[in-house]
Amino acid sequence: MKSRYQILIIGGGTAGLMTASSLLRKNPKLQVGIIEPSEDHWYQPAWTLVGAGTYDYNNTKRPMAKVIPTNADWIKDSVNSIDPENNSLGLKSNRKLVYEYLIVAPGLKLDTSLVEGLSEAIDKGVVCSNYTNPNHTWQVIKNFKGGTALFTQPPKPYKCGGAPQKIMYLADDHFKKIGVKKKTKVVFATSGDAIFSVPEIAKTLMKVIDEKSIHIKFSYELKKIESKKQIAWFLVSPQSKEHNPITLDILKENGLVGIKYNMLHLVPPNTAPDFIINSPLADSSGWMDVNQYSLQHTKYKNIFGLGDVTNVPTSKTGAAIRKQAPVVVQNMLSLIGNGKLSSKKYDGYSSCPFVTGYGKMVLAEFDYTKKFTPDPKLKRMLIKDSSKEHWRLWILKKYILPYLYWHKMLKGKEV
Repeated sequence: MKSRYQILIIGGGTAGLMTASSLLRKNPKLQVGIIEPSEDHWYQPAWTLVGAGTYDYNNTKRPMAKVIPTNADWIKDSVNSIDPENNSLGLKSNRKLVYEYLIVAPGLKLDTSLVEGLSEAIDKGVVCSNYTNPNHTWQVIKNFKGGTALFTQPPKPYKCGGAPQKIMYLADDHFKKIGVKKKTKVVFATSGDAIFSVPEIAKTLMKVIDEKSIHIKFSYELKKIESKKQIAWFLVSPQSKEHNPITLDILKENGLVGIKYNMLHLVPPNTAPDFIINSPLADSSGWMDVNQYSLQHTKYKNIFGLGDVTNVPTSKTGAAIRKQAPVVVQNMLSLIGNGKLSSKKYDGYSSCPFVTGYGKMVLAEFDYTKKFTPDPKLKRMLIKDSSKEHWRLWILKKYILPYLYWHKMLKGKEV
């Protein structure tokens, strides 16, 4: 077994594999090791569609052995600790690895312990989450007979900014299709104070919400679940506001506001992995501290980070990784070859595909400034304005993006 590598990559998710594949396409002589304990790799962007019964869960999975670049070493283990002062890592198996350069892309952690009662409730009965078990989400939606359908959105940061809303719009469509919409109250309780940060997209989403008569509660942060009583408890900001107000079973106790539900879809709080939080690489909030343009660590110049684990101020999405990976690759190759970074910079690009119903989607593309920046190539699909609902965007989401992911992005080809 090797104990030293020119480049070590933590994580065999989207960010780790894209970066590894691209590095090795540009320079096959690089000695690259990828640390990843999982047997399988998942295409999680399709889990929204799985949770709505319109995509096969098994088609979102590939064996890790099939997607790891053939000329990289797969180190099937987990990282326990990072010692950047000595360019070394400690693994769960008690092995120690030494690196010249390190790329940190382990993704994030879903921490159910941060909401009281969530660990016991999640993926059981009428409590579901596309983030953990989209098959269970579909069972809950499919078996729903009416009442209060409650959807929650946690404080940022969390991965895929549109995911908490997408499943709600699809569920609402399904409720209408099976004839329970008239006896259903769809409620979106979000910790945010707006539906989305990009004005063009927010305008379209509010129109969808009004058409579907969805009730919005802004500045509601989920703090506790009583699954046996089917009550979700929220900390509510004094600045909280409502949209499309309706009458609900509301309770108040110990400074929290409770909503009774007949189904609950939620997003577990997202944190960085423990070994990042407890390392010198983390900022004061626990996320990996990188320069937002170069993606190089702010202190350790032979370390780069990308994907969900970093503290860059943009949405944590696969689309963001698609733009981050080329920056990390170019900067690392330049650092190895010339001792300095390249001129390539990451502008904060991210994308949230908002599925607003079966066969309809809005595509939010934006940068650090929250400016709407649609890809000009969308016009090839005869899409003039991607801030509006369009059936061709649904085709992009369901068929084109998965193909590009498996056959282009994971192969290190820029898309």
